[in-house]
Amino acid sequence: MAISDEEPILVNTPQTLEQMSVEELEMRIAALKDGIAACEREIEKKRAQKSAADALFGGGD
Repeated sequence: MAISDEEPILVNTPQTLEQMSVEELEMRIAALKDGIAACEREIEKKRAQKSAADALFGGGD
């Protein structure tokens, strides 16, 4: 299907913090905290896997 010249092209333009409302900023903070928590869980998971491998294969130094 060809794109018509009349159809708008949607561009994801990020807002600056100054342009965001208090509610939008709070939602952004919550999303960032969720992302940080997911990263921290993944780090702990990887550390546990490494510790298990080191214990099994005698690494870690």
